[in-house]
Amino acid sequence: MYSTVYSGGINGIGCYMAKVEIDLSRALPAWDMVGKLSHEVIEAKERVKVALKNAGIVIPPLHITINISPANIRKSGTGYDLPIALGIVTALGFIPEDILEGILVIGELGLDGSVAPVKGILPIVSAAAAHGFKTCIVPNENAAEASYASGINVIGVSCFEEAMHTITDLSDASYVTPRNIAQMIATQDFEEDFSDVSGQAVCKRAALIAAAGFHHMFISGPPGSGKTMIAKRLRTIMPPLTVDECIEVSGIYSIAGKLTCDDPIITRRPYQSPHHAATLSSLTGGGYDLHPGILSLCHRGILFLDELPEFSRECIEALREPLENKQIQMSRVSGSVSYPADFLLVAAANPCPCGFYPDRNRCNCTEHEIRRYNSRISGPIRDRIDIIVSSEKMDISGLTGSSDPNGSSEHMRGLVLKARSIQEERFKNTPYRYNSHIRAADIGHFCPLDEESMHYAEEVYRSMNLSARSYHKLLRVARTIADLEESEHIRISDLAEAVCYRT
Repeated sequence: MYSTVYSGGINGIGCYMAKVEIDLSRALPAWDMVGKLSHEVIEAKERVKVALKNAGIVIPPLHITINISPANIRKSGTGYDLPIALGIVTALGFIPEDILEGILVIGELGLDGSVAPVKGILPIVSAAAAHGFKTCIVPNENAAEASYASGINVIGVSCFEEAMHTITDLSDASYVTPRNIAQMIATQDFEEDFSDVSGQAVCKRAALIAAAGFHHMFISGPPGSGKTMIAKRLRTIMPPLTVDECIEVSGIYSIAGKLTCDDPIITRRPYQSPHHAATLSSLTGGGYDLHPGILSLCHRGILFLDELPEFSRECIEALREPLENKQIQMSRVSGSVSYPADFLLVAAANPCPCGFYPDRNRCNCTEHEIRRYNSRISGPIRDRIDIIVSSEKMDISGLTGSSDPNGSSEHMRGLVLKARSIQEERFKNTPYRYNSHIRAADIGHFCPLDEESMHYAEEVYRSMNLSARSYHKLLRVARTIADLEESEHIRISDLAEAVCYRT
């Protein structure tokens, strides 16, 4: 007696289709499970045994062999419970095997036969649609999340008996209504607004440039000068996520187990602000079962590191690879995966340990303490940041004055979208999306300079003793400034402003 049920699993950030094979033979009664399985998958046999018993299905004394292929990929998670149970009852003759063709099943079983939610539903169902599956049976609590996958019918079940009835009579099944992601993106709104930020014209201008070109940004200033307010409001002026980006980001959150029934999809750009006591593993991800970390959870969004010098040195230095390559490569005994990490870094720091330098009436830090504090941010990390600005202590007149209508998020977002449309036209049929993505080899093509501007750039390069990376970042920022001004060419004024953000 033999049966096959198809399921799916997560391998790092990717998905694979799994073939669950069940063989029942008249031999010494036993359960054998093979296929490079983790402990939670092997434990499925105990959950399945009791769940079937409580569902009124008696398993005769047979030798049960369960194989989950492909055997070269390590299987983890609890999503194989339901397909194993359905495979056994199919092999026993309760369900005709040909009915299972084109159906993907995933879900965790409780001892009472209830079907519990699992991680990674959205990317698995999307991958199933790409592999030609027509129907997917998922836990009820994951049904809303799965409904955002296109090209496949989704059925939510709450217990094993319901799953059996659904498979035997698909015409009577309650299919989940597909959701419209584009409509949800168009209707999103934010509570924060840049009009709440008093003064700080330089920082707001820098934030505008950062959002328009996806440039990393560092803000230095005393406590209470608005660094955190600016960082929190930056995504309110960034272009909205596309539908493909929503699916991509939501897939990461699904794998990390961050999606809920109330929030089954991510439609806003992510914003992550970890505490400075965060560990290296929580930032980069990894662990024994290789899960995404904070740097991947802010993919396509913003990573705000407040009090950057207070983070551990290993955490700060771990930013080097994602800032440069937009991904994190993790290698463990259990396997090697690559996590996406294309985020906009916004870092903030005080000018000294107490935060009040250079006000010597309030700052008692020694020169050695100040140098030591700032040296916690290494040169290679600073070199990877495009824009560096200072936020100044606000005067009382700036706090009580009326807000500038041109400083609202709506007005700034309009400027960003114009610059973004220029970049879309420029980078058509190229792998680039923003000016910050331009590789060094293509800088000359996308950031050309006339003779006068080239002479100015050369003088800046020599006088500021810039590295090649810093010089290229200077040109990318100048390109974004020119786009905001709707200028086809990079002018000396654009370069001069970009230079101000390198000091």
